[in-house]
Amino acid sequence: MDNIKDIHEAKRLIIFSDLDGSLLDHSDYSWTSALPALERIQREHVPLIFCTSKTRVEVELIQKEICITDPFIVENGGGIFFLQDFGDIPDNKAITLCGYQCVRLGTPYETIRSFIKYQKKKFTIRGFGDMTVEEIAQLTGLSAEKAALAKERDFTEPFIVGQKQDLVGLEKAARNEGLRITKGGRFYHLVGYGNNKGAAVRIVKDLYSRSWQSPILSVGLGDSMNDISMLEQVEIPVLIPHDDGLYENTYLQDLIKAPYPGSKGWNHAVHRIMDQIIPGT
Repeated sequence: MDNIKDIHEAKRLIIFSDLDGSLLDHSDYSWTSALPALERIQREHVPLIFCTSKTRVEVELIQKEICITDPFIVENGGGIFFLQDFGDIPDNKAITLCGYQCVRLGTPYETIRSFIKYQKKKFTIRGFGDMTVEEIAQLTGLSAEKAALAKERDFTEPFIVGQKQDLVGLEKAARNEGLRITKGGRFYHLVGYGNNKGAAVRIVKDLYSRSWQSPILSVGLGDSMNDISMLEQVEIPVLIPHDDGLYENTYLQDLIKAPYPGSKGWNHAVHRIMDQIIPGT
């Protein structure tokens, strides 16, 4: 991490983070081991921008638990949600959605569901919209309450496939409809071509830079392939290992590999980075 001081200069810090398998432990979704770093982030008034496959209502619950109100990116870059008083969002880029200013990058959920329903005739796939709350809870390990929140979608559909060979045909059909398939920690995700964590990160960085009238030093933390586009857009990318200790096979310049999975590795990496940037905190 010796190069962090060199790229810091007088830039203001902002942190982007995946949730499942990164800030949240894969097995039980706990963030307890990251509490020291979370408290440090809050003391230093560093924006913590969740960039996740989770839904708006899932993120709202986590933000409430952690006591933050920063903007957040949901459903693999499908939308960026800002409080109404955030300001500095061009009118032509934002819509009002569920009481937020929302920059929508993804495809409406109704379109995604129509595609899934049609393709079920040809492929062995089941999306969250086809599952009961109990099924989602069983597949994810979430409580019934939190599984219900995972069904309240705006832009994307997590799904499972019965036969992996179906993926080739499904991916071709998705491309023909202006959609694509990404792989997360537990599920495949059907998303619009506009859905992109990296594009969402660029927008948030630009808005903060203009609001602060200052250059941004951005950190990104993630663990899976659908986090790579986010990590490509930050100055300090951090890759969290999976529970088995293995990392996604990717190369990024100046990539930092956290030594531990989940919230423990997240906590360690954030502290090491902040020690370099804001020593003595």
